[in-house]
Amino acid sequence: MFARRAISLLCSALILFLPGAPLRGQQEPKISVEANVVRVFATVRDKHGQIVSTLTKDDFTLDEDGRPQTINYFARENDLPLTVGLLVDTSLSQRQVLDQERSASSSFVDHTLREDKKDQAFLIHFDREVELLQDLTPSRKKLEDALGLLETPQQVNTSDEGGGHHRGGGTLLYDAVYLASNDMMKKQQGRKAVIILSDGVDRGSKETLSTAIESAQRANTVVYSILFKGESGPREGSHGDRDRGGWGGGHGGGGGHRYPPQQEQRPDGKKILERISKETGGRLFEVSKKQPVDQIYAQIEQELRNQYILGYAPEKSSSGADYRKIHLTTKQKDLTVQARDGYYAEQPVSSATSQ
Repeated sequence: MFARRAISLLCSALILFLPGAPLRGQQEPKISVEANVVRVFATVRDKHGQIVSTLTKDDFTLDEDGRPQTINYFARENDLPLTVGLLVDTSLSQRQVLDQERSASSSFVDHTLREDKKDQAFLIHFDREVELLQDLTPSRKKLEDALGLLETPQQVNTSDEGGGHHRGGGTLLYDAVYLASNDMMKKQQGRKAVIILSDGVDRGSKETLSTAIESAQRANTVVYSILFKGESGPREGSHGDRDRGGWGGGHGGGGGHRYPPQQEQRPDGKKILERISKETGGRLFEVSKKQPVDQIYAQIEQELRNQYILGYAPEKSSSGADYRKIHLTTKQKDLTVQARDGYYAEQPVSSATSQ
């Protein structure tokens, strides 16, 4: 598996600032500016929640850190290559819903990937480790075969004179988002989306929620979250898995200190997933009887095929801040725009370097 690579501020920013080169050989409308361009992918809905796909550049207003920006590039592209990462929670709390996740994900791959358009996808599962089950591929069959490998870790009961404990828990959600963004998505161009299937509760990640979100923002990747509540009760893996992270290569357990179980408040997984998705320009969906996972996948597919792409050349920020806030709206007040909240600006290497 891959070794974790440190974030390079300059290299990460190059993903966000693209000078208008064609994406993977597609005949893309040229951007008529010579400065670096920030691209924003957006979905627009009306008051009934229906996607609006008939707007023009003049229907949008955009500002960065409160300063109005000129939209230099605008397109309604549904033929650009799409890169999708599926991140499936296989921790013990998800054992009752794993079959649903597997089946719906297989159907999504079958309906969404277009080999003639150079679409591609990868599959990661995460529990007490993060493992790449299938690298980037345009092959539906390879992805479906990899989905067939999804399973929850075995829970081993190891007892001694002092009592017993279960090993097999842990949910490295933040590490999975970080690795998917930094190791997989950062080098890709075009439209990029990660889809998380989880209850949203992390246990044991080296990364934090903030660094996981930052990695997706730097990779210009939209994150959609599908909330499966799974099993209730105390969360597995809350002790002894704190030192694990990175790509998993096996089921080794590590030798960390273990403490007597303590009652702790369960984090709100829904709020966690909602924050990840909102700050990256995606959406949170919650699986229910009225909204099954296959229906959710259909909505995500529709969004990915009806995005607006807006580009602008930002002026140099007087604040010198690394992170720049973006506010994209429509002039028509009853429409809602779904887009990322901001981006990480490229920092000049020297005084001679311009943005």
